[in-house]
Amino acid sequence: MHKYYWLFMSALIEFMAWVYGISNNQLKEGFTMMTICKDAGRLLAVFSVAALFYLPDILAGGKPALMLATRYHQGIDIGDYWVSEKLDGVRARWDGSQLVSRGGYRFAAPSWFTEKFPPVPLDGELWIGRGRYEKVSAVVRKMTPHDGWKQVRLMVFDLPQHQGRFSRRLQSMRQLVEQSASPYLAVIRQYKVADNGELMQRLQSVIDDGGEGLMLHRAAALYRNGRSSDLLKLKQFSNAEATVIGYRPGKGKLAGMTGSLKVRSDDGVVFFVGSGLTMQQRADPPPITSRITYRYQGFTKNGVPRFAVFLRVRDETPLQ
Repeated sequence: MHKYYWLFMSALIEFMAWVYGISNNQLKEGFTMMTICKDAGRLLAVFSVAALFYLPDILAGGKPALMLATRYHQGIDIGDYWVSEKLDGVRARWDGSQLVSRGGYRFAAPSWFTEKFPPVPLDGELWIGRGRYEKVSAVVRKMTPHDGWKQVRLMVFDLPQHQGRFSRRLQSMRQLVEQSASPYLAVIRQYKVADNGELMQRLQSVIDDGGEGLMLHRAAALYRNGRSSDLLKLKQFSNAEATVIGYRPGKGKLAGMTGSLKVRSDDGVVFFVGSGLTMQQRADPPPITSRITYRYQGFTKNGVPRFAVFLRVRDETPLQ
């Protein structure tokens, strides 16, 4: 529960800053924080009681156990793999009765969106189209059903409870989706390539059309939870996620704004990301504890991502 304590505490502090008329940048610099926290403590009890009613509606009973990809590497037998486009959407698990996010939140999908989904677990991506991550994220994070879901489809790429190997699971996926006749359900196209040269041509074609990259799934692989060498992701640049833990003030024309974000990677490495931030994001940067996606090109000898560039805030927390 400590995760949600700090989520509410962070929101509470920002609310009190608004009450006191403190600007966002002053808040980020710790301006009059003791004064804010003094009164924030008085309201914490109220927020905690509200959380007892609020949290059960958005939590789905724990994070789903997912199969996660590792980076592509040379030397594999390309004929052993199915290839598909890596969609830049929102990861989702259909558990047979509800849609759940990677973080364990229940998506407030309209009943008409899921009414024809099969009663078996599906792994997929909530997707609108290439380059539309911010749009689909805004649609699916709302806490009440709405018509924006008409733009969305669940693009299925695996069956987590199927006992067969991936080629068999792929066959079953296609049958399940075809039998459902749901307009909001589809299987991500999977295909084979002859060699590494054709794989790279396919990658370039996807990039040229505004896509993100490719996924390779070993045909003989069983479904297993956690990072797996049976599932590979291939992109021109490497992407990763990190948590915002602070800010470095801007200088010169950026004075009074955020120069860069201080972040911590999932491996515990602390570094700064400044490139890629818009002027609006520098004036109102992603809040502490938020997750960002950044692009990089390899690592320094100390394990720090080289040439890190901010891409987006990666947030699945439900919106009011």
